[in-house]
Amino acid sequence: MTHSGKKAIVTGAARGIGLGIAERLAREGACVAICDLNIEKAGNEAARLCGEGLKVIAVQANVGKPAEILKMTERVANEFSGLDILINNAGILDSSSIMEMKEETWDRVMAINLKGVFFCCQAAIPFLKKSGAPRIVNISSVAGRMGGYEASLSYAASKGGILSMTRGMARQLAPFKINVNAICPGTVETEMITEWSDAQITGLKNRVPLGRLGSINDIAGAALFLTGDDAAFITGLSLDVNGGMYMA
Repeated sequence: MTHSGKKAIVTGAARGIGLGIAERLAREGACVAICDLNIEKAGNEAARLCGEGLKVIAVQANVGKPAEILKMTERVANEFSGLDILINNAGILDSSSIMEMKEETWDRVMAINLKGVFFCCQAAIPFLKKSGAPRIVNISSVAGRMGGYEASLSYAASKGGILSMTRGMARQLAPFKINVNAICPGTVETEMITEWSDAQITGLKNRVPLGRLGSINDIAGAALFLTGDDAAFITGLSLDVNGGMYMA
């Protein structure tokens, strides 16, 4: 297990993709912090995994607030005596049309999806510099690649910003041997898409050449690869995991 003994933060990890990634890392031997605003759900999931003998803790944080990010990161690094992996997964989805978009909605999406990623990285860098194999993985989206189909432009813009930031950070953090990559999921079957209509979901499935929506395990597998030893010479990558929905 290449992740044995590694120390990881996964944001937005109380459910969905984040929880899937956290669980896969823990099962591969990593010490994992399930970080989420919903501390009750995060705590329940941590307790479940700890009950199986895995090393998991729950930490509350609103990634839209840099002060909370700093406290979260320091607590995890102190608890685990270091930090090797940061998975920036926390995000919110919006489906407002261009004409329906409100300023407060735009600002909230940007605060969580984009600003949160930057300040999580900033807080983690001092600890990652001390790691023997530091990794940052930012969860973007196919919408960040091509503007999206059903998601709002606030969401697409925030996820596109993550891709640009990933490349910039990969370049600037390379002297410290910190690998920075992104994963661009297509539409994944999680609770985030429950507000969409059956017609919207059917339309999305019809746009996927492989004929299905993504699974949480599809994304968790990609994260496991990018944080493992086999990805040691990969940085600045935007990895598309979308069933052929977008090809570049």
